[in-house]
Amino acid sequence: MARDRSQSSDYTGPLRRLLLVAVALCLLGVFLLWRIDSPRVERFRAQITDRFVPGFEWAMAPVTGAVNLLQDFQSYQRLAEQNRELRSELRQMQAWKEAAVQLEQENARLLDLNNVRLDPRLTVISGVVLADSGSPFRQSVLLNVGARDGIVDGWATMDGIGLVGRISGVGQNTARVILLTDASSRIPASIQPSGQRTIVAGDNTAAPLVDFIENPGQIRPGDRVISTGDGGVFPAGLLIGQVASDPSGQLRVRLAADFERLEFLRVLRHHGTEPVPDTPSVIGPQLPELAREEVSQ
Repeated sequence: MARDRSQSSDYTGPLRRLLLVAVALCLLGVFLLWRIDSPRVERFRAQITDRFVPGFEWAMAPVTGAVNLLQDFQSYQRLAEQNRELRSELRQMQAWKEAAVQLEQENARLLDLNNVRLDPRLTVISGVVLADSGSPFRQSVLLNVGARDGIVDGWATMDGIGLVGRISGVGQNTARVILLTDASSRIPASIQPSGQRTIVAGDNTAAPLVDFIENPGQIRPGDRVISTGDGGVFPAGLLIGQVASDPSGQLRVRLAADFERLEFLRVLRHHGTEPVPDTPSVIGPQLPELAREEVSQ
């Protein structure tokens, strides 16, 4: 029995080595065959591919199915996440819609009580931002409206929510807008609800400074900043932003307009407040000298 085992081991050892050498030579031949760049070898490879690859489709079917199943599952997860986000946004929009309706109704009631007549001259014209010519030393954009559309220097521009800047330079077909963030921008403003008057001064940063405040102790972060209309350049009541404080304690304005995505701007046609030509005639008729003496007596 021991002799038979030794004889079998004597035969199996060389056979294993011979098989390993044969397999290695076959693999080396296949490697060289697929690496040789020759038209004849290329035709041979194409024949082998046409002969054997279609027969392996049944073997790849489970793998393809598993990959498709995994992709469908990942797509379902993304759809579920988007659905949750859309539901959350829908609830927020419904809340904002309700708040907007209430504010609109309240505004209508107040206007009716005060018998307010809005300025009919304050109309708007929309323009597309053609180019952003901003730089570290200049903050401005270019609009596709100009003198042909009746644009005048100094008119205010908005993005639909907040004030963006003013027209500075009008061509026939284009106009340049100096942004509130520009260092040359100075806007008279009022801080609500305290009513403090201030100047919103740009300094080429995303948040302009709040200068010349009479009583800074009455101002809190989050207070609304609106234009006052002083100087007759801008209309009064335009939203500029909210008060914020930087790390150094300096008060700044977090602008309401989205300056990172300025695509369309609205130019407010504002011709300024109408000057009073004759102040005494508005106050009342001038009394004769004798009538003034009798009134004084």
